[in-house]
Amino acid sequence: MVKYRAESLDSTFAALADPTRRSILERLSAGDSSVTALAEPFDVSLPAISKQLRVLERAGLLVKEKDGRIRRCKLEAQPMKEAVDWIAQYRRFWEDKLESLASYLEDFTPGEDDQETEDSEGEKP
Repeated sequence: MVKYRAESLDSTFAALADPTRRSILERLSAGDSSVTALAEPFDVSLPAISKQLRVLERAGLLVKEKDGRIRRCKLEAQPMKEAVDWIAQYRRFWEDKLESLASYLEDFTPGEDDQETEDSEGEKP
C-alpha cells in the first residue's frame, strides 16, 4: 500500500513538473476539451501534445474518451488531492516548528543571555 502511494505521488509530481502539462491541466479545470483544442495555444506539434497527454494520463490526472472521431480529455483531480494531503503533513510539521520559534522569540529578552555570560565570567569560584 505504501509503495503504491509512493509510486502514485512520484508520477503525480513528475507530471506536474512540466509547465506545459500544468497549463493543460489548468485548461481542463474549466471543463472537458478535445485534444486539438488543448493543443491550439502551444507552439508544438499535435504528436508532442499527445505525448504530454499520455504522461498526464499515466499519472491518473486525466482521462481520454473517444466521441466518434474526436478524443476528449477530462481532468481527474484525485491524484492532486493525494499530493496536497501528503504536503499537508509537512505543512503541519513546519507550522509547529515555526510556532515554537515564535514562542521562543516572544519570551526572549535581547541582552539577557549576554548579561548571564558577563555575570558568570565576573564571579570567582
